[in-house]
Amino acid sequence: MQVILKKKIDKLGDVGDVVRVKDGYARNYLMPRGLVVKATSGNVKAMETLKKQIANRDKKATVHLRELADKLSKLKLSAPVKVGEDDRLFGSVTAITIRELLEEEGHEVDRKAIHLDDPIKTLGVHTVSVKLHPEVETEIKVYVIKE
Repeated sequence: MQVILKKKIDKLGDVGDVVRVKDGYARNYLMPRGLVVKATSGNVKAMETLKKQIANRDKKATVHLRELADKLSKLKLSAPVKVGEDDRLFGSVTAITIRELLEEEGHEVDRKAIHLDDPIKTLGVHTVSVKLHPEVETEIKVYVIKE
C-alpha cells in the first residue's frame, strides 16, 4: 500500500514522502496513530501544498534563528562557581546552568540545544556549541570564574 507520511518516521522517511509499506502495517499501526494517509491523487496534491507551506515557515524560522545565533556568538557568559583547594570546583557547569545564564541575558534557548560532551569541571574559558536548528549552529564562550 502506498501512503503519505504526515510525520517523520525513522527508517521510513520525512513529512510528505510517498512510501510503500505492507497493508497490515499501514492499516493496523500507522493509520490509527495518524502518522500516514492513503496516497490518493487528492492527498498527494494537498501534501505538496503543505510541504511548500512548511518550507516557507522553515525558511522564516531559520532567518530568525540565524539572527539569534549571531547574537549568541558575540556573548561572553560568566559562570561564577564555588571552588575549594587547588581551584577545584564544587559541582560543575552544566547545560542547565548555561541556559539559566542565557535567560539572564534575555535569550530563550532550550537546554537540549546546548551541547556539552561532559559537564565543565575546570576554571577558565570554555567554548560551548549551541544547535538551534539542524542548519543553524553557533558557539558561545563561557568563562568559569571563582565566586
